[in-house]
Amino acid sequence: MSERIDLYPPIECNHSGILTLDELHKMYWEESGNPDGIPVVFLHGGPGAGCMPIYRRFFDPETFRIILFDQRGAGRSQPTAETRNNTTQHLVADMERLRQHLGIDRWLLFGGSWGSTLALVYGETHPERCLGFVLRGIFLGSRREIDWFLYCMGTFFPEAWRAFLAPIAPDERLDILKAYHGRLISEDPAVNLPAARAWGRYESACSTLRHNPVNVSAMTGDRAVLALARLEAHYFINDLFLEENQILDGLHRIRHLPATLIHGRYDVICPIVTADELARAWPEAEYVIVGDAGHSAMEPGIRSALVAATESIKRQIESVTV
Repeated sequence: MSERIDLYPPIECNHSGILTLDELHKMYWEESGNPDGIPVVFLHGGPGAGCMPIYRRFFDPETFRIILFDQRGAGRSQPTAETRNNTTQHLVADMERLRQHLGIDRWLLFGGSWGSTLALVYGETHPERCLGFVLRGIFLGSRREIDWFLYCMGTFFPEAWRAFLAPIAPDERLDILKAYHGRLISEDPAVNLPAARAWGRYESACSTLRHNPVNVSAMTGDRAVLALARLEAHYFINDLFLEENQILDGLHRIRHLPATLIHGRYDVICPIVTADELARAWPEAEYVIVGDAGHSAMEPGIRSALVAATESIKRQIESVTV
């Protein structure tokens, strides 16, 4: 896992487009790298975070056909921050529509945080369309994990948690999610934007092992921060549209596929106990613990492990297809 220690150089996308999903949603997609290479699809976090050009750089552009897309309501997809017709099942169907639109038979799934959840749900729904998995910051969508995010990250980041609570009246704090959700679904920017900014600052402040003010300040764009906060609250209040233990119960459908699980030892957003649970249920997967990292994919140790994992799994795929 030590052949390459950082991201590939920046590249431009070869093609991009807008895919109409239904009467309401249109999805942005792009591809870069080698048009004849191994297809890999990047699944962003959140829900609602969207993709950025730097995400292309996890993959060798000579080897991979790199597919990025913004999930419903996120990034350049339209309408922004829209919760109607927006469920996990919709996103899985969207991925299938995109795969078919691009003429891809099977692809490698690469996702972190919520992206790891979506990758696993898609894989268990369509195992015949998967080449393998590179997953980071494992999140399985359980109520325990949601409650941790809302109530327990203050154990490590008390200042950030106090700021997160500040917009919520004391008599509403027994149900923080309900209080935030009510504000975030408001159509009044005077109501939804202060809540969205507080939510975004809280998540950013807790996402790295060492405080990164650049990371926190990046969550100030109104459009992006509203999409992230509103869609996360929407998915959380609906239990990610998953049954309890759904992912672990369906794991037998994908255990035969190559997989690497990468997790920061000091990940406070998604505590490592969840990654450990998945790794024990999936002993065939390679499990990499990064000892000096938190949650963010951009922390040096996580970044290095992700690039190395794509190189390792590339060789596994090539050895099977040659």
